[in-house]
Amino acid sequence: MTISHAPPDARPTGLDLDLDLEALVPASSRRTRLPRWLRRTSGPLLLLALWQLLSATGVLRADVLAPPGTIARVAGDLIEDGSLPSAMGVSLQRVAVGLLFGVLVGTGLALVSGLFRVGEDLVDASVQMLRTVPFVGLIPLFIIWFGIGETPKIAIITLGASFPLYLNVYAGIRGVDAQLIEAGESLGLSRWGLVRHVILPGALPGAMTGLRYSLGIAWLALVFAEQVNADAGLGFLMVQARDFLRTDVIVVCLIVYAFLGLLADFIVRTLERLLLQWRPTFTGR
Repeated sequence: MTISHAPPDARPTGLDLDLDLEALVPASSRRTRLPRWLRRTSGPLLLLALWQLLSATGVLRADVLAPPGTIARVAGDLIEDGSLPSAMGVSLQRVAVGLLFGVLVGTGLALVSGLFRVGEDLVDASVQMLRTVPFVGLIPLFIIWFGIGETPKIAIITLGASFPLYLNVYAGIRGVDAQLIEAGESLGLSRWGLVRHVILPGALPGAMTGLRYSLGIAWLALVFAEQVNADAGLGFLMVQARDFLRTDVIVVCLIVYAFLGLLADFIVRTLERLLLQWRPTFTGR
């Protein structure tokens, strides 16, 4: 931009400003050169390359941690003989059933405790006491109570998944703005109308966060549950591999656990975007 200088008493006879205008584009709206999916996968790919490098240079011995090529070959063998798909199916069924019961129990207790003061007095203290007890330590009791079948495994997953949902749904209900409640009452909404149109939508973000936490705890509980008197599932494969010192099979099962957990988290995040379209949030720059 060039500005022509003139005496103070001189009157401009024409356009004295030469303006070179340039459109300003916000930094948040500029497109990056690399697609986002490539940036998101760069971290795992770099980790895989580092793993291969350490294995090739001998820093990681094969008996300690097998190289990625061996892991891929073992995974192919397990898929070919059908043991890995069968184990995945059994584990997925256990997680699905346990998570379903955990959602019902955790959400139901949170609604009773969050919506009613009497419910809070009767429920909250007991739940706060139980959630501090390590659920893994309850496995021997569950085996004594329910036997060695599927019931104790489902029970331990249910117990682990219910507490995150309870805490987040309860906090979401109690975190609803009181002014919204007053506005709903001034519009003539009944108690059920307030719960349906104000309280539950306001608690939904917390419920989605609790569901993501519950999924992680469910997979963690599954690892412990399947290593106790199990005859099928990913945990059973890991126990067999441990007995035969097959670290490659153990790593394959751990990778499958990780991918299944990532897939479950992706499903919940997709559900979150669909249900919470009304809530504008900061997505990073």
